Amino acid sequence: MDEDEDEEPLPMKQELTCPVCMDIFQDPVLLPCTHSLCRKCLLGCLQGKRGCPMCREKLTEGQAISNRVLSDACEVFKREADWLRSQQRPGENICRIHLKPLELYCEKDEEPVCVGCYSQHNTHRLLPMRDGAPLCKNELSFRVDIFEKKVDSHKKMKLLLNNTVEHIKYQAGQAETHIKDEFERIYEALRTEEARRLQALVTEEEEKIAAIKEMVDKTDHEVVALKKLIDTLKTEMGNEDLKLLQNFKKLKKKAHWPHKDPCIPDDSLLNMGNHVGDLSFKIWKAMQTHVNHYPVVLNPNTASPWLSVSDDMTSVKESSERLTVPDNPERFDPCIFVLGAEGYTSGKHRWDVVVGDSPRWIVGVCQKSVVRKKKFTVSTSRGVWSIGLSKGVYRALATERTELQLQQSPKRIRIKLNIDKGDVSFWDGETQQHIISFTHAFKEEMFPIFGPGLHSEPMTLVQGKIAVHTS
Repeated sequence: MDEDEDEEPLPMKQELTCPVCMDIFQDPVLLPCTHSLCRKCLLGCLQGKRGCPMCREKLTEGQAISNRVLSDACEVFKREADWLRSQQRPGENICRIHLKPLELYCEKDEEPVCVGCYSQHNTHRLLPMRDGAPLCKNELSFRVDIFEKKVDSHKKMKLLLNNTVEHIKYQAGQAETHIKDEFERIYEALRTEEARRLQALVTEEEEKIAAIKEMVDKTDHEVVALKKLIDTLKTEMGNEDLKLLQNFKKLKKKAHWPHKDPCIPDDSLLNMGNHVGDLSFKIWKAMQTHVNHYPVVLNPNTASPWLSVSDDMTSVKESSERLTVPDNPERFDPCIFVLGAEGYTSGKHRWDVVVGDSPRWIVGVCQKSVVRKKKFTVSTSRGVWSIGLSKGVYRALATERTELQLQQSPKRIRIKLNIDKGDVSFWDGETQQHIISFTHAFKEEMFPIFGPGLHSEPMTLVQGKIAVHTS
């Protein structure tokens, strides 16, 4: 089918269109039921054992005859259509079906029509052209407004994305500096440990060699004494027999050698096992005093813009002014919270946090899906299991607030989370006094949550203990 013909119908086209292929008849044939089809379309109907597409009359092969009149009419129509298109001038507004001016607008079909098209649009609302154009302009204007707003929002987002790129660069610079400082600190500790071990090796080497040299000197003295004794005995042995026999007892006593023969003493060599045996483990073990381990560290990407997280991500406090940070989906805003960097889906976990004398704070755990971009009431129904201090009162922040009766104000809170048993408990980290426990079948990944409040005193995470187990 010609693309132009489909978009712009011409006179008589509907009458000259095959009901099967919906195109102008090609080699039309006349059926016994008086309907016509393209010969190719008829073959398709016969192969599919279908009846006439117009009246469902059964078709039998060999009954159709060529419809020469219809074929000639189609040829004439095609030539006329080609001529009309060649005569059509740009800007000439004529209905291609009725060859009449396009003076009306069909609101339903959203296209201009002529008065001759009325029968095809008699159930539609037809407007004069001058009334239809404003309707289209209004709708297009509405869409233009939408797109202009989208352009503005895209420009704002581009600015935010560019700011995010700068923030990523800033984070990378911060991380690089911290990594280099930390490695330099560890390098210095390793160099100190290396120097200590080398000095111990040198000291033992000098002591062992000094001991051996002392034995060498002693052996030299004994050799001199032995040679002198040998010379004396040989001289006496050269005397007359009577004189030799008279001095024999004296010579026999003099020929006594009271010293032991020299030998290499035990433990004379270096203790190589002490210096190089299992060396990497010994170095690693010695480095424990230089390694800080925190069971939980903070995720600055979740921190409210009013919170400042330390470079080592172990403490958080109020910022003196709102920080310029990306409004990424993970970040809390406007609520004043920050999450731990690692989430948990199984196992047992424990961490301590120093709340000090801060008059307002919240600590606990929350689901990964906790609300980030709007204010919400902290409770178990919102996916947060926590305790907090506000206006001098300690509370368990469940759906129904429970006031906690504590013997003393805790400065350090310990949180124990057992995902598998569905238990989270809170303790006084200094007195080991149990405060309260929550039970829940945790289905989501759980994160430590910290709400230090807007106070200058930082909320600080406590180092964990490092234990070395060997087998």
